[in-house]
Amino acid sequence: MEKLNSIIFYNIDKAIRAYRNYAQRQLKAHGFTITIDQWLIIKAILENPGITQNEIGDLVFKDNASVTRIIDLMVKSKYIKRHIHPDDRRKTDLEVTDSGKKVIKEVQNIVENNREVALEGVSKDELEMMYSALLKISENCLNPKK
Repeated sequence: MEKLNSIIFYNIDKAIRAYRNYAQRQLKAHGFTITIDQWLIIKAILENPGITQNEIGDLVFKDNASVTRIIDLMVKSKYIKRHIHPDDRRKTDLEVTDSGKKVIKEVQNIVENNREVALEGVSKDELEMMYSALLKISENCLNPKK
């Protein structure tokens, strides 16, 4: 039977979790209360105007309940505003506030440094191969041929 450490998907997940934990510690060490998940959701809204909460969940790999909870916290923190959709009262429009935009800008250097630390010693060629392999894995799982 194979060992956990020899399973590629175990190691991918382990690397992602290690990176997220490291990145969160760095934000906290620099005095920020924003979480990685909050950062991801704000970025998703900024990059995709009019995005729905369901679409945000798909983009950041969170279920609807988690997205709702995170957005509720960000509304309280004044990073996001909710508006009732003018054409459909069941929907809400999400807007990143000036405070939300400011925190994204303030943490950008930390985010970039986190990536540099995580990718130290990884060559450009290795990154390109890894990126290509991860895209193939995603495609294989989304559109299996078997």
